[in-house]
Amino acid sequence: MVTNERGNVFDPNCPTRVILDRIGDKWTVLAVLLLRNGPLRFTELRDGIGRVAPKVLTQTLRRLERDGLVTREVFAEVPPRVVYALTPVGESLIKPITAVSDWAEEHLPAITEAQAQYDASTTNTSAVTVK
Repeated sequence: MVTNERGNVFDPNCPTRVILDRIGDKWTVLAVLLLRNGPLRFTELRDGIGRVAPKVLTQTLRRLERDGLVTREVFAEVPPRVVYALTPVGESLIKPITAVSDWAEEHLPAITEAQAQYDASTTNTSAVTVK
């Protein structure tokens, strides 16, 4: 089904929600951030992301390829060389994903402090017994 209609993220039946889920996935975000500087091999992506299972990265890259965000080029070499790159649609994600990534890095101290305060207050509250 190909549509030229604009999506509606507030419609529970709209495929836009699947797209949001995909681009909000941490592995997608990290892959796009790595690919923003140019094509990479699978091992370069895996090593750059760190702590991602090869199966999970493979699934993520296949979904991104299916969605038209990434291309996969196989070179007839021994062993075969596979290179991933962003498509123009994938490149359009660089700016918003970079903005969110920069925001997360900038606000990390404030967020971790808020988490510590929250955790301390809920620990103290849960220790109170009601008679």
